[in-house]
Amino acid sequence: MGKLIVMQFVSLDGVIEDPDGSGGTPQGGWAFRHGPEAVAGDKFVLGPVLDTGLMLLGRRTWQLFSRIWPSRTDEFSQRMNAIPKLVASRSLTDAGAWANSTLLRGDLAEEVAERKRGQDVVVTGSAGVVDALAAHDLIDEYRLMVFPVVLGQGRRLFDRPERLTLVSAERVGQAVRLVYGRDTTA
Repeated sequence: MGKLIVMQFVSLDGVIEDPDGSGGTPQGGWAFRHGPEAVAGDKFVLGPVLDTGLMLLGRRTWQLFSRIWPSRTDEFSQRMNAIPKLVASRSLTDAGAWANSTLLRGDLAEEVAERKRGQDVVVTGSAGVVDALAAHDLIDEYRLMVFPVVLGQGRRLFDRPERLTLVSAERVGQAVRLVYGRDTTA
């Protein structure tokens, strides 16, 4: 049985909105102001999951990534380009702009639950997808890169109570990578 892993850049006050500045918000780009250590390469320590798993992306994140990753040729980028990608979108009609991308057909929660039976599923960004999966209690692990910035406004990762257990914490440049698993003691 696989796990559903959510990866997010997060501010100290829980904001996930526009970490790279591509959304054009006034506070956008906050994660990338702290140097490359916390944003480049396999910062979420996916390792073999990139070779055996599936990446699930919402439309906006997929469109952003489909403009960035295909032209990159370093080892991490090659793995990102090779991993199968499932795109959750109501408006896209074609996912051919990024290799190994397929549009999700049918119900998001049902499809993810089925895929999770055989492999790890990784979600990066894609706040709407994360919200929908959390509502169906499908998320097994959060890998958060927390940056030393308080934004005071913006879309937050958590809008409902979650019981989590700390798995690990590690400094990565100016950020801290926190891994939380589902708290099963409740």
